[in-house]
Amino acid sequence: MFYILEVNDHVRVEPELFGFPVKEAIAKQLERKYSNFIDKYFGAVITVLEVSHVGEGVIIPGDAAAYYESTFKLLVFKPELQEIVYGQVNQIANFGAFMNLGAVEGMLHISQTMDDYVSFSKANSLLGKNSKRSLKKNDLCIARIVAISFKTIPPKIGLTMRQQGLGKIDWIKDDKRKARLMAQKIAKAEARVKKGGKKK
Repeated sequence: MFYILEVNDHVRVEPELFGFPVKEAIAKQLERKYSNFIDKYFGAVITVLEVSHVGEGVIIPGDAAAYYESTFKLLVFKPELQEIVYGQVNQIANFGAFMNLGAVEGMLHISQTMDDYVSFSKANSLLGKNSKRSLKKNDLCIARIVAISFKTIPPKIGLTMRQQGLGKIDWIKDDKRKARLMAQKIAKAEARVKKGGKKK
């Protein structure tokens, strides 16, 4: 889930940024601090949106930097259990696939890719035995988060695509097309029955 967090903190501005206007220097310092920042409580910081307030600067003896009490907004992505996410497969392995979710990466175990017996092919893809569906690098998918562990940074995120409405985008489109055709067939059959066209 994406959030906008408002944070109030003392920001240490390094001397090399003193030539910029204070707000700009603080924004640059925050961008450095939060670049690739991932935390259990914050999530993954995408960007610094704005610095809305800057207090008086303080210099501490023995430290060449200046400290400013500042209020700023961060755009963050914090994964939530059962959340539906959109991602791109960036690696296939014999045990599953890794998906880029934008700010973080999720892991899709081979057993969670589809409702089928799945095997790893020599063409570096995952193949369904009965469905003949394949999952390969760069495929766009919709998945659900089923596990999150912040014991490591970046966090380990477990995904599934075995539920209805989830999977490779092409599979979802194909399922919708089949469901539409089935609904049309049922509607035609019901119309024939109503008109008395039912065979005796």
